[in-house]
Amino acid sequence: MKLLTKEEREMKLENMKPAKGATHNSKRVGRGQGSGKGGTATRGTKGAQARAGYEHKIGFEGGQMPIQRRLPKFGFKNPTRVEYKGINVATLQALFESKGLKEFDVETFIGCGLASKGELVKVLGNGELTAAVEVKANAFSKSAVAKIEAAGGKATVIE
Repeated sequence: MKLLTKEEREMKLENMKPAKGATHNSKRVGRGQGSGKGGTATRGTKGAQARAGYEHKIGFEGGQMPIQRRLPKFGFKNPTRVEYKGINVATLQALFESKGLKEFDVETFIGCGLASKGELVKVLGNGELTAAVEVKANAFSKSAVAKIEAAGGKATVIE
């Protein structure tokens, strides 16, 4: 094993080079018999791939049935689905304890980084809530409404 000098160990732009075996010389074909590639220039004999200007279609697998035709169609995307960002009542309790917030609306959730601008917010009932808070959101689960009202708070649905 060869020991490297200090200059060889330092990483500088002028002494950087690709790892051994990472680069290859390009194959120079179609230059006659002297090239060692023969008269067909490694393209084989006849057929579309031997000729100039050959381009295969996207997904072409050499005549084999392409994967997009072998596999079945699958699934369904509902175009009218309404997507909500879920926030649990445990998160409301944590925000009450850490920041002292008693009123929550969509702008509050965006400011705290719990939702993005333009997202619809749904409050879910996971966790415990002991603080009497007022919550305004696009939707609520039944358990969330029950926990908010049991703690003395108010749940309001906004449009």
